[in-house]
Amino acid sequence: LSVTSVEDPVVMSKIRQSLREKHARHIADLRAYYDSEIHSLKQQLEASHKTASSEDLKKINENLADRDFCNLYVLNRCDHLDAALNEASARIEALENKNNMLEKQVADWRERFYAVSNTSKVLQERIEEMRTNNKEKDNTISRLKSRLKDLEEAFEKAYKLSDHKNIRLKEENKMFQNV
Repeated sequence: LSVTSVEDPVVMSKIRQSLREKHARHIADLRAYYDSEIHSLKQQLEASHKTASSEDLKKINENLADRDFCNLYVLNRCDHLDAALNEASARIEALENKNNMLEKQVADWRERFYAVSNTSKVLQERIEEMRTNNKEKDNTISRLKSRLKDLEEAFEKAYKLSDHKNIRLKEENKMFQNV
């Protein structure tokens, strides 16, 4: 398995499912084996019970007790492993659900990011358009101010000229009156 396929949640889920199935088959095989062992030993006990002496029966009983203890231990161990498997399966399922939820959140955030990014681009374009428009308006205002200044200067010159003419006319008028 490659590293990327092990990180893939689908592959991991299939691996876990395969391990669960193998473990379940293994436990079932162990149970079947020990059940058949118990059955075989009981048959041996019954057969030997009919023909065996009391000393032989004691040995068989001890042997059976040891095997029963071992069988009980193995069955308890199987039950414990089965419980651990169920707990691990529940934990795996919870983690897979959480992983799926997080993947949905990532997809949602990705969509939001793209939407915000597109909106940002549109706003940037509008800002650039407004800057260009404002530059044009600033240039127009500068030209108009320059033109106004020129007109004010021309007006002042014309006013001064007209003022001088008025003064000269008054002076000429006085001179004519005196003559």
